[in-house]
Amino acid sequence: MANGRHRPTTDLIWHIGQKLRQYIDRVQPPDSLTMVLVALIVGAGTGLGAVIFIWLLRWINTATAQLQTWLGDIGGLVVAMGIAGLIVGFVVDRWAREAKGHGVPEVMEALALRGGRIRPRVASLKVLASSLTIGTGGSAGREGPIVQVGSALGSTLGQLLHFSDERIRTLVACGSAAGIAATFNAPIAGALFALEVILGKFTVRYFGAVVISSVAASVIGRAYLSDRPAFTVPAYPFQFEELPLYLVLGILSAVVAVVFIRLLYFMEGRFDEWRLPLALKASLGMLLTLGVALLVPEREVLGPGLEFIGEAIAEDFTLSLGLMGGLLITKMLATCFTLGSGNSGGVFAPSLFMGAIVGGMVGTVAHAIWPTVAVNPGAYAIVGMAAVFSGAARAPITAVLIVFEMSNDYKLILPLMFATVLSTLLAEYMFRDSIYTLKLRLKGISLQRGRDLDLMQSLQVKEAMTLDPYLVPESMPLPQLGELLQRTHHHSFPVVDDALNLVGMVSLRDYERVANQESSAALRVRDIATLGRLLTAYEDEPLSEVVQRLAVRGINKLPVVTRAEPKRVVGAIRRADIVKAYNVALARRRENEPDVERLPTLPNPQMCFLDIAITKESRVANKTLAAIAPNLPYECVVVSVRRQGVLLVPHGDTVLRPDDVLNVFVRRADEEQLRTCFQAAKEQLA
Repeated sequence: MANGRHRPTTDLIWHIGQKLRQYIDRVQPPDSLTMVLVALIVGAGTGLGAVIFIWLLRWINTATAQLQTWLGDIGGLVVAMGIAGLIVGFVVDRWAREAKGHGVPEVMEALALRGGRIRPRVASLKVLASSLTIGTGGSAGREGPIVQVGSALGSTLGQLLHFSDERIRTLVACGSAAGIAATFNAPIAGALFALEVILGKFTVRYFGAVVISSVAASVIGRAYLSDRPAFTVPAYPFQFEELPLYLVLGILSAVVAVVFIRLLYFMEGRFDEWRLPLALKASLGMLLTLGVALLVPEREVLGPGLEFIGEAIAEDFTLSLGLMGGLLITKMLATCFTLGSGNSGGVFAPSLFMGAIVGGMVGTVAHAIWPTVAVNPGAYAIVGMAAVFSGAARAPITAVLIVFEMSNDYKLILPLMFATVLSTLLAEYMFRDSIYTLKLRLKGISLQRGRDLDLMQSLQVKEAMTLDPYLVPESMPLPQLGELLQRTHHHSFPVVDDALNLVGMVSLRDYERVANQESSAALRVRDIATLGRLLTAYEDEPLSEVVQRLAVRGINKLPVVTRAEPKRVVGAIRRADIVKAYNVALARRRENEPDVERLPTLPNPQMCFLDIAITKESRVANKTLAAIAPNLPYECVVVSVRRQGVLLVPHGDTVLRPDDVLNVFVRRADEEQLRTCFQAAKEQLA
């Protein structure tokens, strides 16, 4: 957190957190009152953040219009969108990779793998990047950025107050709810979005704080922005004879949602494969978005597009079928170009846009065939918005409520519920991942009810790998390799060339195959090693992926590389490392569970888990675990070391740093001795 304190936004959050912590320490209110107070602050802060975000959007939009006046209509857009992409790509690549794309998957990943811990700088950089993307014409929505901003605010306050992981998760959900509530003037949908999408479960434990935060943000938004619903909708009637038409709409919405998901991530994959700086890719994506927008009248697919949808609904969707088809295709392409190339923005508004178009097409065709049954095509557009969004996000409750709150029309609640649930079920049948969870699954993270499904996915390779592995030059003579195998008792080594680039692997089996031959003394490692295409592990991928890779080939070790330098070995991961890391994953799962769920997992009532914080004044700071081990209680195990939100596997040579938190499994009777040991370790070791 210290890295970001020089930034005004982070410094303000830090100052508020310190003042709040001092107040709580002095007054010591009940736990429930503490959470209410902090949730209220998160909601109000996120509401103000949403107001600033929307004002900044308007200012950038005005500046873009001024550029169009000076340089011409198209020329001004080319300059504005091209420069915006360059700035966004540079900012994201340089300071906060989490700000890339639509933001919600990053929040879900933080909840599942890092106890809800999000870097404070993400909030300010996300606002800047998204404002530039959307304000200059990028096809993206406002909900993703403000959800990430609110989540970062809640996470930062929770960390400053030294809350448990469970409470930090709750505050992250509070920030998410507040973002939706303030941006769309939809407090009910904001609360449900946090529970249904972000947390993935409905419990009383979260509900109170999330609702309070959502209401606080909505009050701020209404005070500074507007208290009117997002759309002014005529009073559309509903006839039961229309249900078959809404059935068709639900099916088509599911198809559109799945196509949108797959096209977005296909485009993102293609952009990621290009060996270009992110700034250039983001700028190119913005220019491609503009090129697509020029194919339709008035370039309506630029920006979120909600104003255009509101006008079309108010006029009962009188657009032609050809124009609506063109808008649907170009909006999908424009959104995929904008977000797939690395720019910043949400997918909610584009989903509503495409849903309204699909609904308008169904309503228009139905009205032409059965004018007495399908009287108002605009009604189908409203239902289509909820159905496509729900098919993409797999959030039917949120979709129904948010469209209901944005339109303030209760008469359509029955077709809304019917088409939305149908679209969700069909989309899930056609494609198992939502637009949010697919990004996580591509990283090897599977979620169920908002939590990481596989224990080993909660640990990354860099947390368990062996640093500074033995690297064998390809020119090493075979007798020297034999001595190294005997001395280290290792079964395999990475093979590198003169530039220390990875070129292969050599194993004990390779050596034994030729060791008894008469000519073996003249052989080099390159003559017996496995060269060419190798299995490797990336330092930032979950261990679950490595386990599968080792099992498929039946091997014992993989060299670890970075994505930036796939030929440079930074470590090695062995089966033994993974087995040891599994125990740490169990400890992390225990820490992430609420206290009431944690008690039955204790193996012995005489034992307990303790968190020991290492401060700057601590006498064990900058000492290794091996150095302090003789002073620890006999029945005591250091299970994990949490450092800056990352859980590390403890080794004897692990150096304890200030702000580290040790998770220790110890006899309850030895608790006082353990704490005393850490406080007075220097005197005992002297």
